[in-house]
This record gives sequence, C-alpha cells and structure tokens, in this order.
Amino acid sequence: MIKNNRIKWLSVLFTIHCSLFVSMMFTSCDNFLDITPTGKVIASTGEEYRAMLTYEYKYFPKDRHMTTVRTDELKFSGSTASSDLDAYLDLWLWKDENPSPTTSYFSWRSYYHAIYIANYIIEHQEEITDASAKTINQLVGEAYMMRAYCHFLLVNLYAEPYTHCTPATTRGVPMMLEADVNAIPGSSSVETIYQQVLSDIAEAEQRLNVTKWDEGENYRFNTISAQALRARTYLYMGRWQEALTAAKAVIAAHGDLEDLNVSSALLPDSYQSAENIVALEQFSSNLSTVINQPSNDFISLYRTGDQRKSKYFKRATSTTWTLLKSDGYCSFRSAEAYLTAAEAAAQLNDLTGAIDLLKPLLQKRLNATAYQEALDLMAPMNQSQLLQEIYDERARELAFEGHRWYDLRRTTQPALTRTYGGQTYTLTPEKYTMRFPTEAVESNPEIERWE
Repeated sequence: MIKNNRIKWLSVLFTIHCSLFVSMMFTSCDNFLDITPTGKVIASTGEEYRAMLTYEYKYFPKDRHMTTVRTDELKFSGSTASSDLDAYLDLWLWKDENPSPTTSYFSWRSYYHAIYIANYIIEHQEEITDASAKTINQLVGEAYMMRAYCHFLLVNLYAEPYTHCTPATTRGVPMMLEADVNAIPGSSSVETIYQQVLSDIAEAEQRLNVTKWDEGENYRFNTISAQALRARTYLYMGRWQEALTAAKAVIAAHGDLEDLNVSSALLPDSYQSAENIVALEQFSSNLSTVINQPSNDFISLYRTGDQRKSKYFKRATSTTWTLLKSDGYCSFRSAEAYLTAAEAAAQLNDLTGAIDLLKPLLQKRLNATAYQEALDLMAPMNQSQLLQEIYDERARELAFEGHRWYDLRRTTQPALTRTYGGQTYTLTPEKYTMRFPTEAVESNPEIERWE
C-alpha cells in the first residue's frame, strides 16, 4: 500500500523528468539534458538551470485569480457558456463537498512541481557551471522565492487563516524542503509553514541582486519582491509592526504609482506599469467569460470621482458592467504596499499615519474633488471605521487581481449568500478554507496527518 501511495503521490507532483524535457524549449543547446544510467535528468550550466526555473514561471498557476469566483466581486451572467458553468459553478456556490466532476480544481500539482524544481536548484547550486557567482546567487534567490511563494499560496488555500486559528496547533499543508521523489509527506502546522516562508524570504534576500528586470523578463523575482512578499506574509499573520516596516521598505524602493487622472496612464496591473514589481501571475484570459460581470454591490463600492470605476470597468447596460481589467500580469505592485502599510498603521491605532499612507494612492486614483471628500470622510473615523474603509479601498484598488478572497478570509469572513436554481447557498466561515483536492488525499492518505 505504501508503495502504491508513493507512486500515486509522485503522479500528483507530476513526472519531473517529463517536465524537464519540455523545458528544452527555452534553450537552443543541443546538450541541454544528459540522461544518466539511473534515468535521472541532470542540468549542468547556469543556462540550463535558468531554463528549469523559466518553465515553472511560464506554467505558474493562476489560482490566486481563480479565487475571484468565490468572492463578492462578480456575478454569473445568464449568457455564461455551459462549459464555464460546469467548470466554475460549484466554486461560485462554495459547494466543496462532492463537487461536480467537471469542476475546475486549483493547481495543487503545479505548486508542488514548482517547489520540487526550486528545491533541486537550491540543493545543486554548488554544481552550476558556466555562470558567474552573481548570476548563480540571483538564480538561487529566485528559487527560494519560488518555494516561499508556493508554500504561502498553498497554506492560504488549504489551511485555516492564520488570524482565525491557533497556528501552532492547526493543520497546514505538506512542506517540501528537499527534491525527494520518494517522500510521502504529511502536513505541517500553519505556524511551521509561515515560519518557513519567512525563512526562505530571508535566504532569498541574501542572494537576489537584480532590482529590476527588463520588460519581458519582469515575471522573475527581484530584490524588491522579497520585501513585498514579506509585507504580505506579515499582514496575513496580523503582525502589524513587521508588516508596516516591510511595506514602507517596498514604498521606499519602488513607490511609483500610475496617475489615473492622466488619460495616458496605464492600468496599474499592467506588466508595463510603473507600479509593476513582479508580473508573474496572469489574471486570467481563460476566466474572462466567467468573471466578465462585476456584481452591482461591488461596483457600488466606487464613489463619484473615482477614476478606477471607468478604467477598470465598462457600463454595458443601465444595470450591468463588464470588466476591462482582465488580461494583466501582476503578482506584486507598489499600490499594495501603500494599502498594507495603511492597514498595519491603523491596526496599531496610528489613524493619522494610516490616512497619510493612503494619500499618495488616493491622489492618483481620485479626481481633486473626490480626493478631498475622501480625506474629509476619513478624518473623524474611529479605528474600526477606518479599518473597514481600508478594506474597501483594497477591494476597489486590487479588484479582480486575486486579493479579495484572501482579504475576506483573513479579516471579517462575511457570510455571503447566492441563489441558483431556486436554492440559496451561504459562505460560512469554515468554507473560507478549501478542502484538499480529492486526488491528493487519495494518492497520499498521510496528507491528513500533521506534525
């Protein structure tokens, strides 16, 4: 039975050898891969190791954006194709028990595949040839970031939110720190996963040396991305001072914002935007027909004079809108840092400081009248009122970029309701945590065990 489970678990992680063959597409070297007598795939040069990581970048999951289906950002339109309904209806209705076989799953396999490759690069860094020490350090730093980011996303999909559990005694997800295809891992605690993420960010930060990649390569992790992921991680942990410090470091290093009061401004989520830090995840062309109708309640969050309403959305009829913000590539951008810093400051009861941190963002998103009205609105707010305003501002700014689900689950966990086919469905607190995929549990029963 153990042997069979190992075989199944390996298939869940993907067949690593096959994927490395695919990565030959990223290089013209005829001898990219050598096959050893034991059948292992071996990379040697810096270019070959770069190709391995490029493959993981290219096929990185779009799950962060797919969580939009579970939020209050959208509604399914009556014209939604039947194939889209088959794929996403159960997600939209939060039907996680016995979902339809046609339901689209989150990319469990791809995350652990990327982690495997990251581990492989980290373990073999001393063996990389034909590359400078600086190049190798950057590559290994990116591998640490890849491992950190994958574990971070997994624990926020499949484990309880850090801020709504006892992290040290709550089951997290399997943690993979070795490129071992024979491992059958159980899950680690939520606390253990978060601490490993922070450790990997620190390791990455010691090695990353590219501050900004050229356009076309800016899907790669850079020096600023380490602080950006650290700020997000601390925010999700509710460690407000650390989140504030990290977010301010991002702003100091990369505080540029697109000015939406200027007609020529790019959408802030564009990979070409001045705000871009890492343009890895696409939100997502294959979901465009599903998420193309923002909900009226979500649209109502935008006040008069907010330039984002006409930049992010287009009025289709008197009662419906369509999404303009649908083909961007964005994992980290500077606007998020302002919002993180403001929320952390408000949590620390520095309300004036929180408003000051919002001002640069609001100046670039609201016309002059709306900007002054926003300041007047926030000035008399108490802490809980200002925090709700910051949550709403995160929703307005980061709309449809895959942040909303995580923000709802780590903060107030509202009970959303939907009606379909004459039946009402409710998003209750326990449904803010996804179940492990059936295929993962069947292939590795140890996954339900945690250490």
